[in-house]
Amino acid sequence: MSQAPSSMTFAGLEVWFDDRVLRPREWTQAQSDWAAELLDGAPAGQVLELFAGVGHIGLAAVAANARELVMVDLNPVACELARRNADAAGMGARVEIRQGRIDEVLESRETFPVIIADPPWVPTAGIGEFPEDPTIAIDGGEDGLALARIACEVVDRHLAPGGSAILQLGNIGQADQLDANLAAAGSQLGVVETRTFERGVLVRLGVRAGSSAG
Repeated sequence: MSQAPSSMTFAGLEVWFDDRVLRPREWTQAQSDWAAELLDGAPAGQVLELFAGVGHIGLAAVAANARELVMVDLNPVACELARRNADAAGMGARVEIRQGRIDEVLESRETFPVIIADPPWVPTAGIGEFPEDPTIAIDGGEDGLALARIACEVVDRHLAPGGSAILQLGNIGQADQLDANLAAAGSQLGVVETRTFERGVLVRLGVRAGSSAG
């Protein structure tokens, strides 16, 4: 049975969650901060957050600027809580929430100068190590990268020229594997910067050196 919603402070925002969604991790404020840094010099346009959960990372990224935010998540409970969090932060009017698969809810011509992606990255065999976390929020498939690969496909189609995506992963090995997958697929995108933290890894995806932006 689901518990009543709880709240915590994340990057100065009150964030609501319950046991049907992933509890916000404090270290992921680094992802919000990095996205906000990139937005300072980015072209005009909305920010996109994939696998948004309750929305705390994306909301913190746009809290200090006037950007609009599109958040996508498959879990309807997460979307409901993300709406609550956007409204509580006073950002409800500039946040759009789309419930569904990340590769199905965007129009083909939509592009975004900054994309935030928080895919589940725990290998299926290891999800039992995290009994308090909903499977939908952490199960990344056999190698933990099944949904990260889909996120990269979405980024490839919807990243605006000169833009960047900040993707959350579990470790450096996953970052290297994802970069190799992108290269093998002939993508212009690659991992152009990596930041390592105790609880996970953040990578910035952009056009590889020597690649044409097309």
